[in-house]
Amino acid sequence: MTAFHEYFMRLALREADKAAAAGEVPTGCVVIARPDDPLRPPATARVLGRAHNQTELLKDPTAHAEMLAITQAAAAVQDFRLTGTVLYVTKEPCAMCAGAIVLARIPTVVYGVSDPQRGGQSVFGILQHSGLIHRAEVVDGVLADECRTRLQQFFRARRQEA
Repeated sequence: MTAFHEYFMRLALREADKAAAAGEVPTGCVVIARPDDPLRPPATARVLGRAHNQTELLKDPTAHAEMLAITQAAAAVQDFRLTGTVLYVTKEPCAMCAGAIVLARIPTVVYGVSDPQRGGQSVFGILQHSGLIHRAEVVDGVLADECRTRLQQFFRARRQEA
């Protein structure tokens, strides 16, 4: 399953690169339809949504990669319930995005690097909170070094510009 997750995390990393090129925090997200057969090649899975952070471009604090990709995926399946999906994101979802993931009933969330200050799961426990309507399986650390490097390079460059 590791190679499967890495395939889609690389797609999310491409989205993160688009964000960085646009001056946005380099976070990318991909939502896929979970394949019926786990042995099928990853390239055969249907991508339902893909996005990168666009908060600066849209002047919208909710325009995180996850929020935009979830909206696309819901439109693709014509339902807000994304029960047959997997969400891949380069950085752990914040509390807002984790809440949207719970409301969308996404069963599996795969992320690259955790966010020890604002993480929706590691800090707030939202994705697996027993009091909420849904709990997601969480897989973390997929291509963590690559995801972390993107963020570190972005913020290092930003500090040098200041």
